[in-house]
Amino acid sequence: MSPPLDPLNETNGDFAELYRKTPIMMHSIDRQGCLLAVSDFWTEVMGYTREEVIGTHLTNYLSESSRRAAEETYLPRFLRVGQARNVPYQMVKKNGEIIDVLISAASEKDAEGNVLRSMAGIVDVTEQKKAEQEIYRLAHYDQLTGKPNRFLLRDRLHQNIAQGSREGHKLAVLFLDLDRFKWVNDTFGHHAGDKLLKIVAERLSSCVREVDTVARIGGDEFVVVLYGILSNEDPATFARRFLEELSRPTRIEGREIINTASIGIAIYPMDGHDVDSLLRKADTAMYAAKELGCSTYQFFSTEMAERAKEKLLIQNQLRRALYGKDLTLNYQPQIDLRLNRITGFEALLRWNCPTLGQVSPARFIPVAEETGLILPLGEWVLQTACTQAVAWRKAGMPPLRMAVNISARQFSRPDFTDMVERILSETGLEPEYLEIELTESTVMDRMQDAIATLTDLKVRNINLAIDDFGTGFSSLVYLKDFPFDRIKIAQEFVRDLSEGSDNKAIVSAIIAMSRTLNLHVIAEGVEKLEQLKFLQSQQCHEIQGYYFSRPAPAELISKAYATGALN
Repeated sequence: MSPPLDPLNETNGDFAELYRKTPIMMHSIDRQGCLLAVSDFWTEVMGYTREEVIGTHLTNYLSESSRRAAEETYLPRFLRVGQARNVPYQMVKKNGEIIDVLISAASEKDAEGNVLRSMAGIVDVTEQKKAEQEIYRLAHYDQLTGKPNRFLLRDRLHQNIAQGSREGHKLAVLFLDLDRFKWVNDTFGHHAGDKLLKIVAERLSSCVREVDTVARIGGDEFVVVLYGILSNEDPATFARRFLEELSRPTRIEGREIINTASIGIAIYPMDGHDVDSLLRKADTAMYAAKELGCSTYQFFSTEMAERAKEKLLIQNQLRRALYGKDLTLNYQPQIDLRLNRITGFEALLRWNCPTLGQVSPARFIPVAEETGLILPLGEWVLQTACTQAVAWRKAGMPPLRMAVNISARQFSRPDFTDMVERILSETGLEPEYLEIELTESTVMDRMQDAIATLTDLKVRNINLAIDDFGTGFSSLVYLKDFPFDRIKIAQEFVRDLSEGSDNKAIVSAIIAMSRTLNLHVIAEGVEKLEQLKFLQSQQCHEIQGYYFSRPAPAELISKAYATGALN
């Protein structure tokens, strides 16, 4: 048998010309892996002349990692089998640029089956691989911070759990939520908020080890996975480090921002054996930390799980109650002390749940706030109270104010004023007989927006009252900027008006200063004659409390008026 010919040998004529001019990269190697021939396109892409490469080893043109793979795996296998398809390599051009390629090859063998030479086609997949990498990055990394997103976090956490199970190691999941991040966005703008999130991501990353993961899973929520912790003190140490690092002042566009975080911690395997349970329990612990105040951390506990379970039960039952008849309003009279007659009622929400029984507002209102159910719930209360006020009028009762508590989340709705106006129109209640009650914190949290909304309500002739005054962080000095009609002194101060009590001085000061601001004062929680007499001596305008009447259903109040008991 004659020896095989070089495919580019002149004696091969047309085939040699076709080999050279084919618009793809092609090369041939001998059994030692040295190049016998290359196509013109091969030299054009790689930047070499044919004379520079013929006789040299193919591996000279591969990256370091591809050279090792070729020498240790791919070439020995090819020399045994004689064929290869879509083998991934990285080739290095003369200018140092690296390209990703797939090489497919076939060989000629002698009578003994030994490879004599081969011919290979090379496909440049650099752009395709870049596109695949970009798709992977978009799918697995947060676009703002560059940190792993929720999907990659779950994958890494799953791997950490599997590794921990094999090696007997523990790991910790820390769920972080920035405190008052919405305030940063509202005050400085979303651009500043985005910059802060980037800084937070970098500061968290600077505190952890290479084996750990820092992920942003959405909004202002981050998760850190610590692998191989030795004790519960390890994640506590990291949590304290995070809080210290995050609380450092941050300058963004010339403004100083101080931000803190709340952190919840769950431990594998103590708190769970799978991704979902660990994330859920760390999240639960984070909410427990938030309830304690800013810049703190909490470990997950069984008690937290029970509270979270109760919250979910309340949420589900409350959602059903919105579409049933479990929700009712009671009405508590407000008494003018000078005229000694009823001037208005406060509408108070009551919930008698078939599953949970009578549920206190202190128990379900926070859940409604947290879940957003407060919006339809608050609208139902306002609609029902206004409807009742009109029904009493039609039944012959004199026109009286109807006071309705409005939550912070309701008040911050951009369409809040429109919603109030719509309900007044639908029910037929005149605006001057509706009073909106707001807490101090609701109006002080975003003063400029609050002033604008309150002014918008006031020009519509709606009454405005500040509820639970004295329990927030404002003062009467600020009230001159708000168009309020009434102040309701918190019942915490009214409850103890005994001789020598500091509350006497506080209540007296509130009443006196309110008069200078032309504000009416209502004292809540009046239950004893002693309290009433003191309030009368201070010329308090109105009272509300058990001393005169407990909150009562609408039908009982109607009967009382019919019999003259409330006249």
